[in-house]
Amino acid sequence: MTSPTPVPSRRRLTREARARQLLEVSWALINDEGTDSLTLGRLAEAAGVTKPVVYDHFGTRNGLLAALYEDFDIRQTALFDHAVAAAEPTVQDKARVFANAYVDCVMTQGREIQGVLAALGGSPELVIVKRHYQKALLKKCAEIFAPFTGPVGVSNASLWAMLGAADALSDAAVSGDIAEHEAKEELRLSILQVVQRSA
Repeated sequence: MTSPTPVPSRRRLTREARARQLLEVSWALINDEGTDSLTLGRLAEAAGVTKPVVYDHFGTRNGLLAALYEDFDIRQTALFDHAVAAAEPTVQDKARVFANAYVDCVMTQGREIQGVLAALGGSPELVIVKRHYQKALLKKCAEIFAPFTGPVGVSNASLWAMLGAADALSDAAVSGDIAEHEAKEELRLSILQVVQRSA
């Protein structure tokens, strides 16, 4: 009698690799089925893991949505850093690159991230994560444009205005209210106005 063929054991992922997998499956689910269908149970089913694995990583649905927002922002930051580093050291080129990078990032995952933000609404998780990344981006903006301003730099109020314009124009491009190139150009001009006022 021959012994049964051993069943190959499933390779266990590291916690970091499992989190990455769950986030990627979540983005795919949102893209295919919409944000409303994204529950921890549905994610476990789609990822081929047990519910406790998903709960261990995110705790709640809002925890998962906050992690998706954080994932989006990390990628946006990486895109920014790469683009700005490659820009010419002029205010015109820095503004152009900033505007293009911001709009490109939102366009790449626009509808999905809008769904995540809508689902989180005014939840404490969203407030904490969003504010953290907003402040990090404002600090980055201040550093990028500091060489082109006076000693005081761009004011905090002007930085928030710049970020508001970036969000509004990108959202309008995603929804089709304006063309992508219009969003980029208007944001570029808005940035230049803010920086020039600070010179």
